[in-house]
Amino acid sequence: MNRINIVCLGVRDLKKSRSFYRDVLGLVTPNDEDDPKVIFFNNNGSKLELYPLDLLAKDIGGENPPQPGGGFPGITLAYNAKSKAEVDAIFARVESLGGKIAKRPQTVFWGGYSGYFQDLDGYYWEAAYADSWKFDENDMLVIE
Repeated sequence: MNRINIVCLGVRDLKKSRSFYRDVLGLVTPNDEDDPKVIFFNNNGSKLELYPLDLLAKDIGGENPPQPGGGFPGITLAYNAKSKAEVDAIFARVESLGGKIAKRPQTVFWGGYSGYFQDLDGYYWEAAYADSWKFDENDMLVIE
């Protein structure tokens, strides 16, 4: 098992979250249903899935589902940009549409340029750039 095919996020409002990921972050989905049950975004090498939070908790725990709630869940999602300007543009889009900026992009201890924002359900996203990064033919970060 040496890959992650899908990252699933439990969300409170599928339509609003679809709009955030499609219109703010520019992810591509074929889904345009009025009342979606699940939404998949097509990314190079993986898929991002949005699923109703309450149904996801029930799917995991049956009669004793985990309780979604506040606090830092100990997970972040990341987007690796190809320039500082791209990172800044992402943050400008997020902020212009009401996204919450957790940490503005800045030069960080590991030598890159990075910041964090939260989506509509509080999931933390990092957008980062480093001069040393290389990408493969699918725009996936190459880690050597």
